[in-house]
Amino acid sequence: MGNKSKIKEKKLIVKGKTENLARIRTFIQSIASSVGFAQESIDNMILAVDEACTNIIKHAYKSYPEGEIIIKVKYEAKKLVITIIDYGKSFAPDSIPEPDIQEYYRQHKVGGLGIYLMRTLMDEVEYISIPGKYNQVLLSKSLTSTR
Repeated sequence: MGNKSKIKEKKLIVKGKTENLARIRTFIQSIASSVGFAQESIDNMILAVDEACTNIIKHAYKSYPEGEIIIKVKYEAKKLVITIIDYGKSFAPDSIPEPDIQEYYRQHKVGGLGIYLMRTLMDEVEYISIPGKYNQVLLSKSLTSTR
């Protein structure tokens, strides 16, 4: 059996509905644990992917639950790269200011931390949007990561 680093890309395609988030979490859990990530890192990845997919469901596909979310996971060079693609409404993540976490808690806000969480939990977060065509979020985490 041996060589774990030669995992081909695995892919999951689901409709943009909140009930599919559990399937996505299980998908990430199974791949990340099969290549040797610690559970804490896996939990961080699951949370980041969950946030990305929740944003797609809530914002990109607002009233279109039939929209597809494609999740591709590739493991190479001791790094897990998760690509999430949707065909919904695009947005500019750089237009979202870094939250003031203390102020956020003082105001008892709920939600709105997705991008901040993704950037905090993952080693790299990259967002590509081709308006009218697709949006793509790349999340990556190294097996040697300290996060």
